[in-house]
Amino acid sequence: MTAIIGIKCKAGVVIGADSSATFAALPNLKTIEQPTEKLYITQYGIIIAGSGQVGLGQRFCHLAERYNPDQQPDEFELVKVLVSQTIKDWAFTSAPKQSYSAVVAFAYKNNPYLCEFSLNDFQPEFKRDNEIWYCSIGSGEMIIDPFLGLMRNIFWRDSHPPTVNEGIFVAIWALDHAVEVNPGGVNLPIRLTILENIDGKYKSRFISDDELAEHRQAIEEVKQRMRDYRRDLQSMNSTKIPDIPKL
Repeated sequence: MTAIIGIKCKAGVVIGADSSATFAALPNLKTIEQPTEKLYITQYGIIIAGSGQVGLGQRFCHLAERYNPDQQPDEFELVKVLVSQTIKDWAFTSAPKQSYSAVVAFAYKNNPYLCEFSLNDFQPEFKRDNEIWYCSIGSGEMIIDPFLGLMRNIFWRDSHPPTVNEGIFVAIWALDHAVEVNPGGVNLPIRLTILENIDGKYKSRFISDDELAEHRQAIEEVKQRMRDYRRDLQSMNSTKIPDIPKL
C-alpha cells in the first residue's frame, strides 16, 4: 500500500511518499507492515517514486540510472526510452501488467519536469504549469486527489502552480492526512524530495527532518486558525459571520 504525491512547481518539483511496505504470502493474505524507502534519486538527479511490486520498481530504477537527461534529444525522448526499455525488461520475465506505476522528476536543459507513468499501461504523462500540475498514485490516491483539489481551490484558483515552498507545505499536509485517515497500509514517516534551482542549476535532494518539522508547525498554525473560527461561529447568537482570525 502506498501514498505518493507529485507537484510541479513554478521553479521545481516536489515528490513525496509514505514509508509503509505491506508483506503478503498471497495476493489476499497480508502478513506484516514494515517501514521502507519509496523515493530514489539516480546519479543524474532523476527522482523516482513508485507504487506496486517492489521488484519491478527496483528494475525501473536500475534502468533509469543509465540515463543523463541532458544527453537526450528532448524531454519526450527520455521518458519514451524509459518506458520502452522498462517494458522490454519486464516482458523478459513475463511480469504481469498493471503491477507498477511511478512518478518521476528530472531537469532537462535546466528546466524541471514532472511525469506520471500510469498503472494501466505505464505510458508517460507530463504535468504542465498551465494544465494539471499535480498527481498522486497508490492506494492513497483516493484520499490525496480530493485533498489536492481542495488545496488548489483555496490557494491556486488561478490555476498557476505553487512555489516549491508552497508545494512542500501542501505535500506534507496531504500525506499526513492520508496517513491519519487511510484504512491501512499507509504510514509514517513521510519522506520528501525536491528538484530545486540552486545557484542557477537544478539539483535533487531529500528534505531534512528539520524542514519537515517547520512546515508541520505552519500547518498546525493554519489548523488552529480554522479551529478559532469555529469557536467564533459557535459563540455567536446571530447568523452573522465572524471575522476570520489572524495568524
